[in-house]
Amino acid sequence: MSDVLASLLAGDRPDGAHSDDARTERTPSDGVPSDTVRWFVPGRIEVLGKHTDYAGGRSLLAAVDTGHTVTATAREDRVLEVRSEVAHGTVTIDLDAGGARPADQADGHWGGYVRTVADRLEKNFPGRLRGADVTVTSTLPLAAGMSSSSALVVGLALALIDLSGIAADPVFTREITTTEQLGEYLGTAENGQSFGSLAGDRGVGTFGGSEDHTAMLCGRPGALVQYSFCPVRHERTIDVDDSLTFVVAVSGVEAAKTGAARDDYNRVSLAVSSILHRWQEATGRDDASLAEAVSSGPGAVRRLRELAADDDYLAGRLEQFLAESERIIPAAALALEEGDLEEFGRLVDESQAGAEDGLRNQVPETIALPRLARTVGAHAASAFGAGFGGSAWALVPADGAEQFAARWLDAYRAEFPGRADATTAITRPGGAARRLAS
Repeated sequence: MSDVLASLLAGDRPDGAHSDDARTERTPSDGVPSDTVRWFVPGRIEVLGKHTDYAGGRSLLAAVDTGHTVTATAREDRVLEVRSEVAHGTVTIDLDAGGARPADQADGHWGGYVRTVADRLEKNFPGRLRGADVTVTSTLPLAAGMSSSSALVVGLALALIDLSGIAADPVFTREITTTEQLGEYLGTAENGQSFGSLAGDRGVGTFGGSEDHTAMLCGRPGALVQYSFCPVRHERTIDVDDSLTFVVAVSGVEAAKTGAARDDYNRVSLAVSSILHRWQEATGRDDASLAEAVSSGPGAVRRLRELAADDDYLAGRLEQFLAESERIIPAAALALEEGDLEEFGRLVDESQAGAEDGLRNQVPETIALPRLARTVGAHAASAFGAGFGGSAWALVPADGAEQFAARWLDAYRAEFPGRADATTAITRPGGAARRLAS
């Protein structure tokens, strides 16, 4: 069992036992959950796996060494008051009141994520949530493609589940038995879908998957993890040699998934639903994901191509998924495992081209960043995240990472002089979410 799920399950154990690890310091001996809990949740780099997870495809992921720290202290009433050092205002939710979302927490406001988590936990585990004063601090750039929004969802959920002893609820222990399942559940909390018997709710309005939540809960220090989705399945862990590191460049173009940007984001995901619907109607099959349809028989890919052929965007979206999930990711993981950085870089270049031509979710800045990174010496580079802004990663020699980052940023600012707010960060793959001593 992972540290994450073990920490949650330990929170309401009748014997009050606890780990000596500071990450999992637990409850008093009477078995009552702690009155204050703290959780660190990392951001993530989607090395490969552009819009593949909700289609049942593969992703190659890394947690990073920066993230959110969520501290929750129990209150006597059932009110949540949430403050963040990186966002304006205080979000206040009376758990006993329910009702509509306040006008100042409309779609696009960070409070929408807070209410999404609270509403889902209250719906699935009625009456279990304790009121709490919650603070969020962060070392993670917001709306930069490193999934700060999903990190907020995961951090809030872990803190509230822990503070309220929800992991001991029989419904929780029946439906969520692995950390991968916890990641999938939190993905459905964000997108509004159901998970087993745990009914869905409105979510945040985007039709995403659970790769972000999985990376944050299942990341390995110094390694990439390869997962497939719907359901979440671990396929491979690839160590990243100590001589290599990642440099992330934040383009300065906000990669939002809510508010006005939501329709652009959802077009990419709804295309998968459209292809799958055509497949189901034409074949009479009930495959639950595009990946399941692809693997259903030797003629499936040909038939899917026929069904999408009359729509240029659907056809391109299908080809991007087939290349990214079925061919590029397994081959790139193998190349990295074998130390073939030239082949790894070539495959990553192909993935980037698929985002530009198939997903059509790139902006000039996120097209330029990988190209410039390769020009100034990166082994591999790609944009990542939801698209329509955000960041790019580059894999470079660790001993020259700072010099590379400076050259990359100079080249980018020379091409986009209006993006003076662009930044870079150097990171190694970090560990999963963890409970901190409170």
